[in-house]
Amino acid sequence: MATIRKRGQAWQVQIRRDGFPPITKSFRSKADADGWARETERQIERGELSGHGRTANRLTVGALLQRYEAEVTSRKRGQRFEASRIRTFLRSPLANVAVHRLSAQMVAAYRDERLKNVSGETVRRELTVLRHCIEVGRKEWGAPFAGNPVRQITLPSPSKMRGQRLPEGAEALLADALSKTRVWYLRPFLMLALETGMRRGELLALEWANIDMNARLAVLSISKNGHGRSIPLTPKAMKIISGISVIDNKVFPVKESAVRLAWERLRKRAGLNHVKIHSMRHEAISRMFEKGLSIPEVSLVSGHRTLACLQRYTHIRPEHVAEKLARLSAAPE
Repeated sequence: MATIRKRGQAWQVQIRRDGFPPITKSFRSKADADGWARETERQIERGELSGHGRTANRLTVGALLQRYEAEVTSRKRGQRFEASRIRTFLRSPLANVAVHRLSAQMVAAYRDERLKNVSGETVRRELTVLRHCIEVGRKEWGAPFAGNPVRQITLPSPSKMRGQRLPEGAEALLADALSKTRVWYLRPFLMLALETGMRRGELLALEWANIDMNARLAVLSISKNGHGRSIPLTPKAMKIISGISVIDNKVFPVKESAVRLAWERLRKRAGLNHVKIHSMRHEAISRMFEKGLSIPEVSLVSGHRTLACLQRYTHIRPEHVAEKLARLSAAPE
């Protein structure tokens, strides 16, 4: 950021940016000082002055990640998870590398070493954070990167097993296990997740004031992607909601950790140890398509803003398609 002050008969400009030594110059007129300051800052933003000076050489990947956590991660809804990934980087040798020396080979070595201990999906998420951190650093903070080394390597493939539908017969097993639990909120919580496709965090944030039974809508002021949406309620969803006692301004006044622990006990009792609670969302979205809803209609309910994201949650069963084709073939022309 440029600072311009009058010193005697001259106007002195000082520009300070992370990754650069202070740049100072004096001018006879304030107009000249303003013009030089704007042009110099533009050169820094374009990367034309990157890598000059001792300060630039001392800026490390770790220091850049710490600034990213403080200024970018802290504003995200998923900050807890992203902060954990940043701490993983800070414990690695990569954190001590000067940013102007960071290479694709170094990032690839980090990837390969991590893959020895964690899944490809975990490494992919970590490198996605680093990639965005570098983009912000070079475009907005003047960090001395000529390019983005993360973009030059191959990221591990996304997990194919992540987020599948409920296995055949799982719903009956869960119903039986639910009949034996004393956790009052678990049955309506899971049933509503299956009926609406709402995320766990969205259900926990849902307030009675945001449910309009006359309009058959549940209004979310904000969701994971930062955008709110209105979710149409089916007759079954309305019946589930009507059966919940009002004891707080929230429909489910419990903590996320309590839901997680209750689910762990329930799925163990049902013999479904590999089923995740997030599978309810995959199951719900897939059922919406099987009921005949269009892509815009399902995305309105699910909140997905791109077709690619929506497709990740859609798992149409081939036998359902076969039944639909049979019905269409039997219909009179």
